[in-house]
Amino acid sequence: MDRTEETYAMKLDNAALPDLPKDVLRPLYDRARLTPGIVHIGVGNFHRAHQAWYLHRLMQLGKAQDWAIIGAGVRPADAAMRDKLLAQDCLTTLIELSPSGRAVEVSGAMIDFLPVEETNSALIAAMSDPAIRIVSLTVTEGGYYYDPATGKLDADHPDIQHDAAHPAAPRTAFGAMVAALRARRDVGHLPFTAQSCDNLQGNGDILREVICALARLSDPDLAIWIEQSGAFPNSMVDCIVPATGPDELALARNLGLDDAAPVTHENFRQWVIEDNFCAGRPPWEEAGATVTSDVHSYEAMKIRILNAGHQVLANAGELLGLETIADCMADPIVSAFFRKVQMEEIAPYVQPVPGMSPGAYVELITRRFQNPAIRDTTRRVAFDGSSRHPGFVLPIVRDALGAKGPIDGLALVEALWCKMCRGTRESGEIIEPNDPNWGSLADYAKRSVSDPKAWLAQRGIYGDTSENSTFSEAFENALMALDRFGTGQTLQSYITRGA
Repeated sequence: MDRTEETYAMKLDNAALPDLPKDVLRPLYDRARLTPGIVHIGVGNFHRAHQAWYLHRLMQLGKAQDWAIIGAGVRPADAAMRDKLLAQDCLTTLIELSPSGRAVEVSGAMIDFLPVEETNSALIAAMSDPAIRIVSLTVTEGGYYYDPATGKLDADHPDIQHDAAHPAAPRTAFGAMVAALRARRDVGHLPFTAQSCDNLQGNGDILREVICALARLSDPDLAIWIEQSGAFPNSMVDCIVPATGPDELALARNLGLDDAAPVTHENFRQWVIEDNFCAGRPPWEEAGATVTSDVHSYEAMKIRILNAGHQVLANAGELLGLETIADCMADPIVSAFFRKVQMEEIAPYVQPVPGMSPGAYVELITRRFQNPAIRDTTRRVAFDGSSRHPGFVLPIVRDALGAKGPIDGLALVEALWCKMCRGTRESGEIIEPNDPNWGSLADYAKRSVSDPKAWLAQRGIYGDTSENSTFSEAFENALMALDRFGTGQTLQSYITRGA
């Protein structure tokens, strides 16, 4: 059968690998000989384009053959992903999109995907196997049942209370990890390393707190064993990976691949890992990762400039109807706003890392955000602001207040978020709910129409920062300006201020 770009695509599975289009890289290793060493919870696009790719690269070098990934999940959406991936032997098409072209690779480091069950019994059994030496996670910043204001597990959350009361049939990924660690301890096996791959500063430390505190609720001796014998490496992860929709599915088909869950990504990856593992690890540095004892400076630079930078853009973009981050960067007013906030109000509170100054990193991020081939939607980036603003933006605000530095741009970022949560664009179009706490956010946002400072009453987000008169007055002025003059004019006024 002749293949035309528009009409023929090969069903992706193991049998198809030898016959893939010539320009598609494929596994050079014998996937039948791979054995598992990692269970990964949360098999989304980012994991498959990032951590799984690093392992795939090692396997291409003939290494890490006993570290293959078993996928897992605890949400209904994970079951849908499981069905898609199992139907294609857990292979993934990775499509790298750069401004100058694209490259295509099929990744094969994942070899199975566990059933998604309410009691998580299959997940617990898999993690109890001593062959599994790492359990890693990408469950989003807001998925850790962690209160950043206290630095503790949210022990009052109904899911956590359920897992504490029913440790053998947990509801959460963390409860399942505790149950598996208990099973390993009880038969004399070593613990696995628990490795967070989410965008949280000190992600390993946060995971340690969540796991140990949850264990302590039902088995204090187990918590002590985990603390003394386990490992929770911190890491910094970075690659822009858009969601998969009809366009990405069509792109894969046009490249000759019938993949139910292809992944597009930018032509940049970075993974900085603390060398803190209790049961061994793959030699990730041989695939380009940085293994170091000092992850903090790398993650602080990335979270403050890239992740906070995303929030600088996304809420303004939503209000102005700019569909993607690249569209935001192509808008002269939004991009100038981004640059001014970055250089004057964010970069001064970022320390350099080997080979990279904060200013140079701003330039790197600017180029990456400008990539028109990456259709990373403002809606995706703006999602879950109730986790991302406290995690990414407000720590910079507090540092700036402590240093008596300028904060007008950061206060405007918060005002833009507030206005976005009212649910209407400048054009009058509706902004659909886009946060797990959208109802509460919308309520506070509506109150702010008559009382701008009402938005800052969200103690779970702002804590005592709302009581700082410098910040609260800057926020109030920014929100009143947005309401009176609109987004574009308010951004322009900020840009030209002090110029």
